[in-house]
Amino acid sequence: MDFGLVLQTDPPASAVVGLMRRAERNGFRYGWTFDSCVLWQEPFTIYSRILEHTRKLTVGPMVTNPSTRTWEVTASSFATLNEMYGNRTVCGIGRGDSAMRVAGRRPATLARLGEAIDAIRDLAEGREATVDGQAMKLPWVRDGRLPVWMAAYGPKALALAGRTADGFILQLADPFLTEWMIRAVRAAAEEAGRDPDALTICVAAPAYVGEDLAHARDQCRWFGGMVGNHVADLVSRYGDHSDLVPEALTSYIKSREGYDYSHHGRAGNPSTDFVPDEIVDRFCLLGPPAAHIEKLKALRDLGVDQFAVYAMHDAREAVIDAYGAEIIPALGR
Repeated sequence: MDFGLVLQTDPPASAVVGLMRRAERNGFRYGWTFDSCVLWQEPFTIYSRILEHTRKLTVGPMVTNPSTRTWEVTASSFATLNEMYGNRTVCGIGRGDSAMRVAGRRPATLARLGEAIDAIRDLAEGREATVDGQAMKLPWVRDGRLPVWMAAYGPKALALAGRTADGFILQLADPFLTEWMIRAVRAAAEEAGRDPDALTICVAAPAYVGEDLAHARDQCRWFGGMVGNHVADLVSRYGDHSDLVPEALTSYIKSREGYDYSHHGRAGNPSTDFVPDEIVDRFCLLGPPAAHIEKLKALRDLGVDQFAVYAMHDAREAVIDAYGAEIIPALGR
């Protein structure tokens, strides 16, 4: 199992670079960041510094979207980093939640997302693609490689990930839901004539190492609120009792009353009072190292290739070090 670290690009950018360097020293192989350029600093600028100051770390957004940048700009940004640092990027992509809604725009449609996945990958790898009806190619790309991993929850998005993406990002660590969604993605891949086992499966969630479970829950409760945004979209489309969406995912948002993006992804988010302890425990990894190892082994047995640690809490360095000392050695490659 691979491990990644997920950060927000809060200033100073040097702190983000420093944490990524610390992560690489501790055995993490991927460095991810949020991508909402109103809420945080521009990630592609920071990726360049991370790549310069690490040796093997692969970097990318968790996740970008098809709308805040044109597809050729996104592809060119990845391709430039790859030319400079040797194909050490990965494109995590979704419809766009915070990046779009904070700017007063709606997330992209799945149809447009699917077109963007193909176009960004093709352009970044030196092939011709069609962007808004215009054929184009980046003529300077040589031997480029850009895996594109799609974040998804709902049935249509899971199917698109299976048909189109190189990998699937699931932003929660509940084994029941993980198994359900991996099965849906792989079924769609097989129906499309693809090898379902060739898709990389990445689970991303907060991890907090320590004995004080109440404090850990308070530090990670924000995650249930963030996931709740996507769940609310699914409930509005499919209802809260549907064979297409597991009730284990939808039932907890019944008392949700909205969401304030100014606290997005942050410990102490006041918009997450509706998230019960049970959801925090299911969606996150909490407790002593042995508890993390046990849950990660269960996820690995379900086909998870990478666990990406969301480190938006008061113990970032301690969690990175604990994973490096005790958890990654028990599961890492």
